[in-house]
Parts: sequence; structure tokens; C-alpha cells
Amino acid sequence: MDDKIMLAHGSGGEKYRELVKEIFLPAYSNEFLNPLNDSAILTGGEKIAMTTDSYVVKPLFFPGGDIGSLAVSGTVNDLAVSGAYPKYISVGMILEAGLSMSTLSKIVDSIARTAKEAGVQIVTGDTKVIENRGSSDGIFINTAGIGIFPKGRAVPQQKIEVGDRIIISGYAASHGMAVMAKREDLGFLPPILSDAAPLGDLTAAVLNNKNHIINAMRDPTRGGVAATLCEWVTTDTDIILYDNSVPVRPDVSAACSLLGLDPLFIANEGIILLCVPESCAESVLTSLKSNKHGEYARIIGEVRKGNAAVKAVTEFGSYRRIMMPSGELLPRIC
Repeated sequence: MDDKIMLAHGSGGEKYRELVKEIFLPAYSNEFLNPLNDSAILTGGEKIAMTTDSYVVKPLFFPGGDIGSLAVSGTVNDLAVSGAYPKYISVGMILEAGLSMSTLSKIVDSIARTAKEAGVQIVTGDTKVIENRGSSDGIFINTAGIGIFPKGRAVPQQKIEVGDRIIISGYAASHGMAVMAKREDLGFLPPILSDAAPLGDLTAAVLNNKNHIINAMRDPTRGGVAATLCEWVTTDTDIILYDNSVPVRPDVSAACSLLGLDPLFIANEGIILLCVPESCAESVLTSLKSNKHGEYARIIGEVRKGNAAVKAVTEFGSYRRIMMPSGELLPRIC
């Protein structure tokens, strides 16, 4: 374990997981936290899901969204992929002295619009102001979310099984590349757009079909698709990714090629990954495509017996190993 916190500890790769497992888990360990899912499944009369997240994106505004819409979407999506119906969220803000009221108003309006789109209510919040030191980009946002499980809805076990198919709901890497291009003023024209969006309706389209079995479901944010697959794989399974099967928008693909980046490792905020039995994979795909956010869904891989490897198989039958991302990835994307 490192002696000091580094930017890599917030990037969603090995350093982040080391921090969680060596610092937070030993201190906070309990039956609800230990599974380390996107939301904790709680009891309280009815089964509920709860999640929390913090948003430190730079810049605050980017093509396709802003820190406000991102905060709501990310919180809603964490609840949705747990199998819950997103219901309530809190919004806490740390504001830097000197932030313009017009900027704050734009962000607050964006939060309100996205919450309305997602069908959630903002029920509590808090605001603190810190000295102007230029390190917070004007605002940090912390959220908590509560979701409920409709009667009869199965809770995804969040564990893959041999024979499962891996499904992605849409284009990968759009959000991370949109934020980076704006932050670094790369000048792509037209600009790359973030796909950040609340996906409660998308997951409901799948979960409301009682014939669907969802073994695992996640939104691949920090660390991208690669990090989620590496988290899913177990000691007795391999995940085989079909080479070039992950859909990537042409502009995003071109930008990644230009900058030497692999779309598998770029953060997302508008897609989900699902692991489902082969028997219902096509039906799940049809349900996803019935929603505007799942139009480009496709099967991208499968689960086989193995020993905890994530590999991409090429058209020639050779394999490319996909490892858990390590070090600092693209910072400040969520």
C-alpha cells in the first residue's frame, strides 16, 4: 500500500481497489457493504437499494452534459443496475468562493431537468463553501440515492456463470473521450458528445420481463468495460470478448486511434453491461433495443470455464489478454 494518496487511487483501476480493500473495507465491513456492488441492498419493511457517489469532473460543462446532469445520471444508474427502481436522491454541494451564481444556476437547472427525466425526486441536500484555491473547479457534488424493488422483481445475483453471454447496451467510450477532448481543447469538429443519461427505463425494459434471467449488470464507469469484466471474472471462469465486437462511435474510435487509447478502458456514463444465460440473450437484446438508450445493444462476449482471465479472441483464433487497468487513467471524468 502506498504511503500517500495519488490521483491513480481515484481512477477506478488497481490502486482504487487496493484503497477500498485495505483501508475502507476493514473499517466499515458489514453484510451490506462487503459485496461491493454499485448499490447496497438493504432491508427496511421492503427491500431497498442505496448508493452514494461524488462528482469532480473537469470541465464542469462538456458537449452532451455537465456535472449536474452527470451527478443525477450516475446515481440513478448505480441504483438501476442493482435491479432497483430509482426513487429518491440527495444532492450535497461543496462550492468554491468566487463561483458565479449564473454557473451555479445552470448546474442546478441541469440537475432538476435530469431528475425529472429519470423520474426521481431530490429530497434533501446540503451546501458548504470553501476558500477559493482553484483546486475544486468551482464545485464538487456528492449524491446519495435510494431505489426500491417492485414486488416480484428478481435481484441480479451479480455473479457470472459459465455459458452466459455478455451484452453491452450501446456505444462505449463516448463520455470519457468527450470530457477529455473538451478539457484538453483538442478541437475535434464536430465535438465528441458525452452519452451520459439516466438509464432506469432501460434496465426496467429488461427486468420487467419475468422470462429474463440477469446474472450480473453494471454500468462501466471509471476503468471502462475492461475494469467491469475484470471485476466479474471468477477463479473458475474466463470471459471471452469477441474482437472488434464492442460498438464505438466512429468519431470516438478515430480519437482513440489518434491518441493511442483503447476504448475498452475509457469511462462510460450512458451504457450498461449485462451477463445473461444464452437461453434469454436474444430476448434481452430485443428488450434493450426497444429503448432509445439501447438502440445499439449487441452481444460482445461469453463466459467459459477457465481460471480468471479476460481475453479478446481475434478473427485468427489468437487471444489478447485484457488486464485490470492500473495507474492513472483519464482523470476527472465523473
